[in-house]
Amino acid sequence: MRKRRRPRPQPDRALSLVPVTQNCPECQHRLWARYNNFRTITTLDGVLRLTLLIRRCINPSCPRFLQPYRPEAEPHFALPDHEFGLDVMALVGRLRHAEHRSIPEIHRELTRRGLVVAQRTVTNLLDRYDELRALASADPKRLGPLLRKQRRVILAIDGLQPDVGHEVLWIVRDCLSGEILLARSLLSSTAKDLAGLITEVHQALPVPITGVISDGQESIRNAVAQALSGVPHQLCHFHYLREAAKPISEADRHAKKELKKRVRGIRRIERQAEKKEAESAQDDEEAEIVRGYCAAVRAALTDDALPPLAAAGLKLHDRLRQIATSLDQVAARAGSLPGGLKRLQEVLRRGLEQTAALFPPVREAYKWVKRVARILKNQEQLSAPKLRRRLVQLLARMRQAAATTDEPSVAKGLRHFLRVTKSYWPGLFGCYTSSDLPRTNNDLEHAFGSHRYHERRASGRRRASPGLVVMGSARVISSLATRLRPEEGLVLQPGYVPRWQELRAGLEARRESRRKQRRFRHDPASYLRRLEQQCLQLLLPT
Repeated sequence: MRKRRRPRPQPDRALSLVPVTQNCPECQHRLWARYNNFRTITTLDGVLRLTLLIRRCINPSCPRFLQPYRPEAEPHFALPDHEFGLDVMALVGRLRHAEHRSIPEIHRELTRRGLVVAQRTVTNLLDRYDELRALASADPKRLGPLLRKQRRVILAIDGLQPDVGHEVLWIVRDCLSGEILLARSLLSSTAKDLAGLITEVHQALPVPITGVISDGQESIRNAVAQALSGVPHQLCHFHYLREAAKPISEADRHAKKELKKRVRGIRRIERQAEKKEAESAQDDEEAEIVRGYCAAVRAALTDDALPPLAAAGLKLHDRLRQIATSLDQVAARAGSLPGGLKRLQEVLRRGLEQTAALFPPVREAYKWVKRVARILKNQEQLSAPKLRRRLVQLLARMRQAAATTDEPSVAKGLRHFLRVTKSYWPGLFGCYTSSDLPRTNNDLEHAFGSHRYHERRASGRRRASPGLVVMGSARVISSLATRLRPEEGLVLQPGYVPRWQELRAGLEARRESRRKQRRFRHDPASYLRRLEQQCLQLLLPT
C-alpha cells in the first residue's frame, strides 16, 4: 500500500480543553495547572488544533505526585497518539462492514471528502474501529439492560478455523438477542479451555443461562457439563443427521461421480447442432430442440444438493431418467429421433444402465434418514416423551433392517447411523421441552458464513482470512454489529481508553506470534540463529 504523498494540511479550527477535575482524587489537594500540550487531529469537518491544559498534584506525600491529569474530553475526539478523529474511524468502519467497500475504495472516498490520508493508514483505522466497536458492543452498560429485559440467555457455541492446525476462533452468542457475548481465539480447544470461556461468560451475565446449543463436538459437550451442570444442552439436529448419514452421503456422492463420468459428449452434440443451424439460412427448429435437451442435461449435471437430507446423486439420477423418459416417449410416438437427439438418448441410456446398481441401496438408506428427520421436525407438535418413543420404535426397525438386508453398504450405513444416534441421544430432545431452545445451531453457522461472504465481497478472498484468528475477537463482533445495527454508530463510554489499550495489547501479542511464525518460514536459519544467541546470553555467565 502506498504511503501519504501530500503534506498534512494546516489546522483550520482551534479548541482548548481544560480538565474538569481540580482536586487530586487521592489526597484532595488542589491540582496545579503546569503546562499545555498541543495535538492536531484530522476530522471529517477539517483539521482541528487542540490545546490541552495539563494539571498535576504537587503534594509530595501523594501517591500521584506530579502525575499528569489530562482533559477528560480528549478521548472523545481521538485515541491517544492518533492523528485521525473517531468520526473518521466510524466512517471507515461503516464503509467497510455496512457498504462492503475495499481498502482502495475507502481511501478514494476519504480523499474525495478532502482528507489527506495514506492507503495503509486506512487499514490501521479499520483495525482501530474494529477494536472500539467490539469494545462498545460488549460494554456491560449496553448489554445489561438488553439481557435483563429478556430475563434469560440461551448460549450458542461454535468455532471457526480458517487454517488447519492454527488457532480456532470460538464464538459464544445469545440465541434470543443475537448478541455475541464472547469471541476468543484459542490454540488448544480442549474441554478445559472451552469450560473457561463458558465460565467467563456465565460470571459476566446479569441473568441466568437456561440452555445451550452446539454442534455436538465432544470437547464442547464436556465443557458445558463442567461449566453449566444441570443446564439443558441441545445438540444440533443438522450436525447430528450429517454425521449419522455420512457413509450414506459418501455412497450417494460416489454414485453421482460414476454417473457423471459416463454421461460425456454433451458439448459435442451441442456443437453439431450449432454448426447445423449456422449452415442453414433460417432458424433450425431441430437444432433448437437439441440444444434445449442438452441444456436440461447440463442443468442436471451442474446442480448440487446439501447433505444429509438432499441427496445430490439421487437428484441427478432422477433428473437424467426424466430426460431419457421424455426422449423415449418422443421416439415411441414419432417412430424415430433426429441424429442429435438419438445420440443424446444413447449417452443417457448408457450412463443410466452402467450405474443402475449403485442407486437402489442409496435410495433405500436415504429413506431411513428422511424418516428420522421427519420425526425430529415434529410437525405434529408432540411432547418430548411421545416423540422419543416414536424415534425409539423407528430405530428398532432400522436395527432390524441393518441385520436382515442383503446389501452390505446399506447395513454399514444403518449401523453407523445407529452408533452416532446413541452418542447424540441425550442432547436431541431438549428443544421440545423449551420453546426458546432451537433445534439447530444454524443461526451461528449463518453468522460465520455471512461474515465470510461480506469479507469476500470487500477483499476478494474466497476463504476466510487467516488473520481472522488474530483480529477475530474484535473483527467478527464489529462486522456483525455494524451490519445489523448501523444506527448505533461508535458509542463509547467514558473511561474506555484503558480497556481499549488492554484489548489492543492482547491482539498485538497474538499478532507478534504470527509474525514469528512468518519470519521462521521466510528464513529458518536466521530465526534459529537469533534464538540461539539469545539463549546463550541468558545461560552463559557474563
